[in-house]
Amino acid sequence: MLGLMQNHQLLISSLIEFAQRHHGEGEIVSRRVEGDIHRCTYKDIASRSRQVANALDGLKLPFSDRVATLAWNGYRHLELYFGVSGSGRVLHTLNPRLHPDQIVWIANHAEDSVLCFDMSFLPIVKAIHGRCTTIKHFVAMCDADKLPADSGIPGLLCYEAWIGAQSSSYKWPAFDENSASSMCYTSGTTGNPKAALYSHRSTMLHAFAGALPDALSMSARDTVLPVVPMFHVNAWGLPYSAAMTGAKLVFPGPAMDGKSIFELIENERVSFAAGVPTVWQMMLSHMQAGGLRFSTLKRTVIGGSACPPAMITAFNDVYGVEVLHAWGMTEMSPLGTVCTLKNKHLAMTPEEKMKVRLKQGRGIFGVDMKIVDGNGDELPWDGKAYGDLLVKGPWIISDYFKGEGGSPLVDGWFPTGDVATIDADGYMQITDRSKDVIKSGGEWISSIDVENVAMAHPAVAMAACIGMKHPKWDERPIIAVMKKPGAEVSRDELLAFYEGKCAKWQIPDDVVFVDAIPLGGTGKMQKSKLRELLKDYQLPDA
Repeated sequence: MLGLMQNHQLLISSLIEFAQRHHGEGEIVSRRVEGDIHRCTYKDIASRSRQVANALDGLKLPFSDRVATLAWNGYRHLELYFGVSGSGRVLHTLNPRLHPDQIVWIANHAEDSVLCFDMSFLPIVKAIHGRCTTIKHFVAMCDADKLPADSGIPGLLCYEAWIGAQSSSYKWPAFDENSASSMCYTSGTTGNPKAALYSHRSTMLHAFAGALPDALSMSARDTVLPVVPMFHVNAWGLPYSAAMTGAKLVFPGPAMDGKSIFELIENERVSFAAGVPTVWQMMLSHMQAGGLRFSTLKRTVIGGSACPPAMITAFNDVYGVEVLHAWGMTEMSPLGTVCTLKNKHLAMTPEEKMKVRLKQGRGIFGVDMKIVDGNGDELPWDGKAYGDLLVKGPWIISDYFKGEGGSPLVDGWFPTGDVATIDADGYMQITDRSKDVIKSGGEWISSIDVENVAMAHPAVAMAACIGMKHPKWDERPIIAVMKKPGAEVSRDELLAFYEGKCAKWQIPDDVVFVDAIPLGGTGKMQKSKLRELLKDYQLPDA
C-alpha cells in the first residue's frame, strides 16, 4: 500500500519561489566588483532569476546544457544559481584561481555552452575564449556602460542588457528531481580534475540537512556571510539553505582580505560566517593588530581543512564566537560532519569541551560513515582505532561525470581518502589524508597534529608537515613554517615548543622556514607542491 501524499518533485526553483512568497523583503547585500555595496531582496532575486531563465530560453539552450560561471560571491551569481538550474540547465561554477590551462580543460570537458563572468576575470576570459571549443556565448556580468568596446571577445553580451530585455514572468518547468542541477570539479591536485554532478534532489536534501540545528542552524533571524566562494561546492550549500530559511545574505565579492571581511561583518551585523582557515587567519591577524572586537558575530563554520586549535581558542575564548568545526568534500555536496556539542557535554570543563571541538564532528542525517582497515574490515568506534574513512548517502556521488577514473565506490561506499577515528558518541576526527600520513618506524604520525602544535606558536602564520625519507625510520616529519610579518622564531625555539605537547618520536626532525606555503584554488595547502619545492632537502641525520 502506498501513502496518499501529493507527489511534488524536489526542484531548486521551488526554493526561490518560496523565498519570494514567505520572506520577499529579506535582504541580499553584495560588495560588487565595482567597489560599491549593492542591496536587493529575495523578491528581486526571484524576479531576476526568472529573467535569467527567459534569457537562456532565448538562446535555445537544450535541457541539461551547461552554463558556466567565473564569478565572485554576489547577487548576480545568486540569480544564476536559481535561473540556470531552475530552468533545467546545469550550473557549472568554474574556479578562477586555477591555471588558465586548467580552466580551458575543464570548460571543454564539461562542454559548457555559456560562460557568465565578473569583469575582474575579463583578462582570463580574453586569454582562454579562443580555446574553449564548446562555449557559444560569453556574458560579462556588468552594467551596459561597463562593457568594454574592445574586449576582443566576439559577440560579448552585457548581463544587465541580456536579462533586462526579458520578462520577469516565467513558469518554472517540472521535471524529474534526479535531473542534474549543478556541477563542480575537484581540485585536481594530481592528474586532471573530475566533476561531481549534483541533482535537484541531492541539493534540496543537502539544504534541508545543512539548516538543521545540529548542523549549521540557519534561520530567518540570521545574517549569513558566506566567505567560502560560490565557485567552491556551491558555497557549501549556504545560498540554498538561506533561501529556504529566509536568512539575510551578505556577499563579500572580490575583497577577501581580513580588513574588508571584518568591516563587512560589523557594518552588516553578521551573526554567522563560513570560510576556510586561511581566510580567518588573515582576519584574526587584522583584529589582533588593531585591538578590534566583534559586536554581532555569534558563530562561524570552519572547513576545507582542519582548523588549528589556536584558531578555535581565539574565536571562542578571546572573541566569544562559537566555532563549528566541519568536514566534507566536493563529492559530498559538501557537508558530511559538523562538530556541535551534545547535552552530555554541556557540564564539561572548557578543556574537556575543547577536546570535543577539535574533532570534525558528527555525521548529519543523510551521511553514513565507517572506518576500515587495510583489508576493508570495519573498525570499532572507540576513538582509538584509525582507518580509511568511507561514506554514503543521498548527496554523495555514485560516479564522476563521464565516468572519469572508473567507479569510485567500494561496495556502495565512497572512499574519502582520509584517515580518521570515530568515538563512541559518533564524533569523527581526521588524523590525516591517506597520502599525507607519515609512517615512522612502523608507527603513524598525524601531520595535522604536528601542524597544530606549530600553529599555536605566536610567531607562526602557517605550517605544513610532510614526511621525508629516512634510512632507519622509513620516514620522519619535518615542518615547513611561514612566519608572521615582523615575527621571529628560530629552529631550536620551535622544536623546543613541541616538548610536552606530543610524544618525543612525533616531534619533527627539522624546521624549514619558507616565504610561502603553496595553496590550491580553494585555500587548501598543496603538500605535493611543497614536496616538489623541497625535493633536494635532506634530513640532518639522514
